[in-house]
Order: sequence, then C-alpha cells, then structure tokens
Amino acid sequence: MLLYPLKMKEIYFNVERNFEKLVSLATKILGNSITFILACILVLFWWITTLFKSNDLHQNIGDFIFGTTFLSLFIIQKSFNKYSALIHLKVNELIASHETANNSIIDSHQKTEHEIRELSKEYIESEEDLNSRMNEANTDNQI
Repeated sequence: MLLYPLKMKEIYFNVERNFEKLVSLATKILGNSITFILACILVLFWWITTLFKSNDLHQNIGDFIFGTTFLSLFIIQKSFNKYSALIHLKVNELIASHETANNSIIDSHQKTEHEIRELSKEYIESEEDLNSRMNEANTDNQI
C-alpha cells in the first residue's frame, strides 16, 4: 500500500523536473536576440500583407496593437533573462565570499521549484531557531 504513494511522488517529481527543463528552454528561446529578429520579420510580413488586403481601419489598428504586444513579449523576456543572470551572479559572489555560507545554494537557479521550497523551509527553520536562541540570551542577560 505504501508503494503506490511513493511511486506517484516519483512520477510527480519527474514530471515537474521535465516541465522545469521545458520552461527553462522556452525562456532561453524567447529571450534570444535571433528569436526577436525572426519575430520582427514575421510581424512585419504579417502587417504588410494584411495592410493591403484590409481597408478596415479598426482591423489594421488591432493588428498593429497585437503585433506590437507580441514583440514586447520577446523584449521583456530578454530583459528579464539579463536581470535574472545578474542577480544570480551577484548572489553567487556573495555566497562564495562568505566562509560559513552554505555552498549548496550557489547554483540554486538550476534547482527545481520543489527543491527551492525545501531550501527555503530549512532557512526559515534556522532563522526561527536563531531568533529563539537570541531571545533566550536576551532574557538571560536581563536577569
């Protein structure tokens, strides 16, 4: 009986790990400069072909707004990828420069969401433990 929930958990973690890989790949592709250039060419081609086919001003304005929004996705993703990489680099530098730091979180951007939540729980527990010890020390000093 206990085997079934363990098997389901394993399947869930495999699905989650594969989904994380897929999302990571999609993020890299959408934030790539070549992808943006291809999207620009596609949108320009679309605008040119629909501009001459349709005389409806509302349709042309809608197409322009849709195309601009579509291209904004690539620009925002590129910006986010750069910002995220810089944050990871700065955090890794801070961790590496601190002697007593836990080096297991240096490559935290490669961990799954579940692994990050588990690390977060560990840090919350250690923070609560530290706070309780500090409170005990403060009450001992007041006596």
